[in-house]
Amino acid sequence: MEENERQLIGRTVEFVKKQLSGAEGGHDWWHIYRVWKIAGRIAREENADLFVVDLGALLHDIADAKFHDGDEEIGPRKAEIFLHSMQVEDSVIEQVLHIIRHISFKNRNEQPANISKELQIVQDADRLDAMGAIGIARAFNYGGYKGRLLYNPSVKPNPNQTKEEYKAAKAPTINHFYEKLLLLKDMMNTSTGKRMAAGRHCFMEQYLTQFYDEWEGEK
Repeated sequence: MEENERQLIGRTVEFVKKQLSGAEGGHDWWHIYRVWKIAGRIAREENADLFVVDLGALLHDIADAKFHDGDEEIGPRKAEIFLHSMQVEDSVIEQVLHIIRHISFKNRNEQPANISKELQIVQDADRLDAMGAIGIARAFNYGGYKGRLLYNPSVKPNPNQTKEEYKAAKAPTINHFYEKLLLLKDMMNTSTGKRMAAGRHCFMEQYLTQFYDEWEGEK
């Protein structure tokens, strides 16, 4: 990576930190940081464009639609304005916006035909941060933020939700495991992502076993 690109990444880090100051704990700067680090690791192993991956990872949640009345274009708009202000080449901006618009799990059935390697990598990194110990912590943090129950045995999960059903869901947090988190392992794009997902998936399965045993007072 060239020196001017490194400087731009540094300025992007500062921009994102400022924009996400005070954000919900599962979608704050530290979520971005983890996704950025995972994406960089995968990009190096997959021989992808690291500059595009870095920018896409750093800006992928600059304005998550669920915190902005469902507006799915506010994130791309904010990212585009910032990147233009930094005089980033139009071809790079186009690739970054491609990542932001198509990364989300809720858009899994609307993937473009020309999904780029860089999108695949940032998408894997974002999904990995929704798995394992971190993913569990994020799920319960967001559930608490939204005032949701931990678990209600009478409310059954719906793993085949439409996009609108997923966006409108208010079910207990445990249901989210079956409606998203446990589905992610089989949705990984890259060989590196698949390897990393396997261990995190196993941890979540073990956690659920322990959770149900404790719920019934068996352990």
